[in-house]
Amino acid sequence: MFQQGLSGLNSASKSLDVIGNNIANASTVGFKSSQAQFADLYANSLNGVSGNNAGIGVTTSKLAQQFTQGNIETSTNPLDVSINGGGFFRQVVNGAVQYSRNGQFHEDNTHTLVNAQGAVLTGYLSNSAGTILLGAPVPLTLDKSDLTPVQTTTANFQLNLSSAEKVPATIPFDAGDPTSYNKQTVLNVYDSLGTSHIMTTYYVKTDANTWDVYAAADNKEVVSGSVAAAINSDTTVQGARTAYNDAVRATPPDVAAIAAAAGAYAAAAYNSMLTAASVPPAAASQAQLDALTAAFSALDPTASGSITGQTPDQINAKLAAAITVPAIKVGTLLFDKNGALNPQAMALLPTPQTLPFNISLPIFPDTGAQQPMMVSTTFDKTTQYGSVTNDLGSTQNGYSAGSWQRYAIDENGVILGQYSNGKSRAMGQICLANFASVDGLTPLGNNAWSESSASGTPTVGVPNAGSMGKLRASSVETSNVDLTQELVNMITAQRVYQANAQTIKTQDSVLQTLVNLR
Repeated sequence: MFQQGLSGLNSASKSLDVIGNNIANASTVGFKSSQAQFADLYANSLNGVSGNNAGIGVTTSKLAQQFTQGNIETSTNPLDVSINGGGFFRQVVNGAVQYSRNGQFHEDNTHTLVNAQGAVLTGYLSNSAGTILLGAPVPLTLDKSDLTPVQTTTANFQLNLSSAEKVPATIPFDAGDPTSYNKQTVLNVYDSLGTSHIMTTYYVKTDANTWDVYAAADNKEVVSGSVAAAINSDTTVQGARTAYNDAVRATPPDVAAIAAAAGAYAAAAYNSMLTAASVPPAAASQAQLDALTAAFSALDPTASGSITGQTPDQINAKLAAAITVPAIKVGTLLFDKNGALNPQAMALLPTPQTLPFNISLPIFPDTGAQQPMMVSTTFDKTTQYGSVTNDLGSTQNGYSAGSWQRYAIDENGVILGQYSNGKSRAMGQICLANFASVDGLTPLGNNAWSESSASGTPTVGVPNAGSMGKLRASSVETSNVDLTQELVNMITAQRVYQANAQTIKTQDSVLQTLVNLR
């Protein structure tokens, strides 16, 4: 007799439980609200005639979670990530895989991305070159070691060389005389240790549509620089430097021995540079050789063989400053009558020219890096129009070492490490998982679900592809609970509860009347 009312009370109570849970999680990141779904109950007779049977109440058929999109709010944590669209973050807890929409992550002491409950975010890691290695998802433990330097091997100079330019008044070309060339461009390049050097190119118009190109390294024309850099590979000079270092480290220090070692080093460095300057490709004039000799004599005016107060580096700098040998062009650019480079005509020159120009840049002083630097130099999109001569942008492929500074996560889930040298490198990529039926997922608490037979097996992939949504860093997906709607639902459930209680009260009153019949 009381079955209908009792089932109604139970269902209304269950509805209030669900509403209360939704309201309690209105501020829970990634929470998905639930909805109590009900079904009516009938007792069929054995002979199948049930059309006139009254129902026996209501039952809770399902508590269905609503996987609608929650609002996205910004945050100050760069590792907070929201999903705009389908999919779940794939996480591992004690070897068990679970799924979540809560993207509040941080680093643990091993640089692994985890959430507040210690669940480990999974995805794909990258190699040292920043290439994402797709495959089976793994915990995202990020490598924050320094970015290794990359030596410059290619460069491109894009400019317009004005067709209105005149042949320079001063001949031959001299890097130290601006009247001997029409244009100069500067580009920072990097050796194998990441040390920055200045690569300078000079452009000298020699005829209509014809430009000779010269180069310099660290403000010294490459041939003159090669003469100075000859000491870097001279075993006699290296031995003299070792002897000087031994004298400096001797205990107690012997000032006379140090001076003598400095004098011996200067003589070795001078002889090495003099030899390099005397032979091709340098082929210095006698006046240029005399200038180098004068610089050496100034180090030891009395010709005593001892030099006081000068280190090998200081000696190198003074000798190198005196070196000036005839410059040699690194190539010739020819243009057609439309202002574009003419490689066919360049190939027909007495000395055929082919782009790119392979420019050998000497490294002086010695940094310990591989030398010389060979830079394959192109002039893509370089033109010769009547407008002013102008540098339109130069590029190269090297960079110095860099230390990790911060994260950035793009919409595809790629975690970019940003480094002190201005470069970025992919450190990993977040993966997402989706299911044929998200309604079949089993809730685990802590904003997580596990797969079940009803959900089907997960499809794992990268964000912003297929059924996977886009990611947005420094933001979170808030609860999808509509608080206003839940409050209205609560009032309705309360009225339902009261109404069912009233039916029980009425049935009790009827029963009491029957009992009192005499």
